[in-house]
Parts: sequence; C-alpha cells; structure tokens
Amino acid sequence: MADTDEDYDWVAQSRNGDHAAFSALIRKHQQMVHSLTFRMTGSLADCKDLAQETFVRAYRQLDSYHGTAKFSSWLYRIAVNACLDWRRQEIRRERLLHDWSVEAATVAGGNGSASDAEELSRAALMKLPAKQRAAMVLTVYGGQNHAEAAQALGCSEATVSWRIFSARRKLKKLLNKPGGPHE
Repeated sequence: MADTDEDYDWVAQSRNGDHAAFSALIRKHQQMVHSLTFRMTGSLADCKDLAQETFVRAYRQLDSYHGTAKFSSWLYRIAVNACLDWRRQEIRRERLLHDWSVEAATVAGGNGSASDAEELSRAALMKLPAKQRAAMVLTVYGGQNHAEAAQALGCSEATVSWRIFSARRKLKKLLNKPGGPHE
C-alpha cells in the first residue's frame, strides 16, 4: 500500500485537531495494522487491542512524524513496538503463572490435523523470538523489502537480514521436529 500526499495532508490536518482526518488515516491503514498485530500475537482479541493501542500511540506521537519516511513505515514501527511491549508483558505473566503453578495444561500437539499447514506455521512463528517474528511478519507477510522493514523496526538492513536468516533456520527446525511446533 503506497503512501500518498493524502497521508501527509491528513497528518497535517490531524495535528491541527481535525479528528476526521485522523479517522481517515485509521481507515486507510487499519487492515495493515490488524494484519501485523495478528501475525505478531496469533490472537484475534490481542490483535484488536494492539491495533487500537497502535493508533492511540500514533495520535499521541503525531508531532514526532517528520515525513522523512512513509507514514505506513512510521506506523508499522509503532505497531511492532506495541507488539514487542505486549510480548514482554506476556512473558512476565507466563512466568508468574508458572511460578504459581496455576498455568493450565496445554493441549497435546500430536493429535491435531497435520494437514492444517497454516496452523502449524502460525504455531511455529509464535515460538520465534519477538524481533525475529517481527522481521518475518513484515517481509514475508507484509511484503516489505529489507530496507522498509529496517525502517519500521528501527534497525539496519543487515540486522533485518540476520533476523530473517535466523528465523528461517529456527522455523525449519520447529516444523521438521517430531510432533511439530506444538511441543
């Protein structure tokens, strides 16, 4: 989805308090943000919350958008950071649940439908470290090149390349492991 001069006009109008202009930005980029947050979280409920959080953060940080990058890249970066924050909170929550021994038993992996490649891929993707998952989501699912992903993630193209290389190696191991990524 290419940014247009329209995006820059809407940003300028939003800065001047035009809520309809910001609503137009949300409508234009909502699907992109929802797709990213779903692939980062694997949860429809969490993805909706994170998409909303992304737009709230974007509105609050609108003055920090200088137009040197595409608005969508700037928005991707906010969404990825929201997902990374969410993941850190999830890890803390999981540790607490484990420490308190109240974590529910997970469903055994080997008895499900092995033909559901999307589910297996999503489960494997969720096992990746968050930054590697973000690089994969932006490039593979989001269709961004390494330069665009680097801009959205706030790192170098070399870092994106390395994260993708490492992620693919881990995904291959997870998907070829007996029992798949659910173990």
